[in-house]
This record gives sequence, C-alpha cells and structure tokens, in this order.
Amino acid sequence: MPIEEALSSRPVIVVAAHPDDETIGAGSLLPRLQRPVIVTVTDGAPRNSGDAQRAGCASREDYAALRRRELFDALDVAGIRPEHARSLGIVDQEASLEMAYLTLKLLDVLREFRPTYLITHPYEGGHPDHDATAFAVHAACARVPSPPTVFEFTSYHAAEPHRHDDATMETGRFLGDRGETIVLSQQASRRKSQMIECYGSQLHMLRNFSLDTERYREAPAYDFTQAPHPGKLLYESFGWGVDGQRWRLLAEEALRTLGAATATL
Repeated sequence: MPIEEALSSRPVIVVAAHPDDETIGAGSLLPRLQRPVIVTVTDGAPRNSGDAQRAGCASREDYAALRRRELFDALDVAGIRPEHARSLGIVDQEASLEMAYLTLKLLDVLREFRPTYLITHPYEGGHPDHDATAFAVHAACARVPSPPTVFEFTSYHAAEPHRHDDATMETGRFLGDRGETIVLSQQASRRKSQMIECYGSQLHMLRNFSLDTERYREAPAYDFTQAPHPGKLLYESFGWGVDGQRWRLLAEEALRTLGAATATL
C-alpha cells in the first residue's frame, strides 16, 4: 500500500518539533488524516529574544503565544480543530536537553490514543530539536507493546555535508533522497500555501520549501549515539547552544535515564 494511502486510512499522530514543521512536512496530507493528533514538542520561542523582537513581541512568552495562534490558524485551514493539538511546551532549541522527559510524555500520548501510524522528523542533523524529537519518538515506540508504524516527512539537512566546511541547507529531500514522492495537486498546493501564510512570523524561512511535492518514508532504525552523517551538521553552523558531539552525549545520557539496555534503539 502506498504510504500516502496508508496514512490517510488509519488513526495518526503527527509529532513535530516546532509549530510549522507539520505544515512544511505534511501540509498536503493533514486534511486527509483520520482522527489526527498534532503534537508539537517545543513552543517555537527560543530563550534568546532576537526572534521575538523581530516578530514584534515584547517577551519570549508573547512570542510563544503568537506561534501557538499561528499553529491553530494553519490547522484550521486543514480542518483540524485546536483540541486535536497538543504542545509539550519545551523551549525552542532546548529539546535536546529534555530527551528522556519528552520520551515519557510521548509514551503517555501513545498509550492514550493508540495510533496505527505516527509521522515525525528524520534524524539528519538539520536542527537539534528535530533530532531530539526523532529520538523521543523512537524511544517511546520501543516502550509500548504494540507500537505504531513510524513514518517520516522531510525537514532540512546539510547539502553534501562531507564536501563543505560550512554546511548549506537542503530542503524537501531525505539524506540519500530515499522516500516516496507525492506530487501535490493544484488544490493541495494552494491549501498548503494558505497554511504557510498563517505563519507570518516564519515566512522568511518557510519560503525555502516547495509547494509542489512532499516526500515520506518508513523510518529506518537509528543509532542516536552516532552522527547522522559524516562531516559538519547543519545546525553546527548556527549558535544554538549544542553541536553534534554534545547532542550525542545528551542522547546517551537520556538512554541511561530511560534505563535502556543498549545504546541503539
């Protein structure tokens, strides 16, 4: 069965690191999901006040509230009501500090809703929050008797990271370009564009993403104690408080906290 058909036929949880990631990765699919639950790991507001100030917000808390309103507006375009959205409330750029906690919170969500499928980020070194979300999803699914099948949407990662000292961003593809491509109809593309426009504070970033295609794949097995690829990770080019080595040490610490038998999930 094609991934698109499978995901639109059974209960699904979408787990996204930030408000807007669900639209970037799965905007065309969201209106067709069966009883979806949209889980947002962070509140979209970094502790650094720069993003809040650029959005015209007086505080980090005001910016987080703005990001939440933008999420609700985008989900409304997709026909998803606010009560179908959950936020785990982690500060943006700090999910890697809370991986064990996030795993336990997602475990509660899985036990409550018992989805057939779950859609989330790949582990690709694009953003530490994306990778922490992938870690928590896989760790939580490993701890339920009948776990959902985990699928991934594309996010972003370093383009040809092994060839560059300074990583540049590639969007809309998985590392290695694996996955099932969905070509959006004119109606789906127009609706996704409307969803993206709801994220007024993020348009400078969201215009880097295609409205023509989306890609999905079944999640591979990951060893989160190893780098997702050789060379420089994309987020190591930004001042987000963590590099790949530190992220992997945090993943090992989370595995110990969770009482994992091995370091590979």
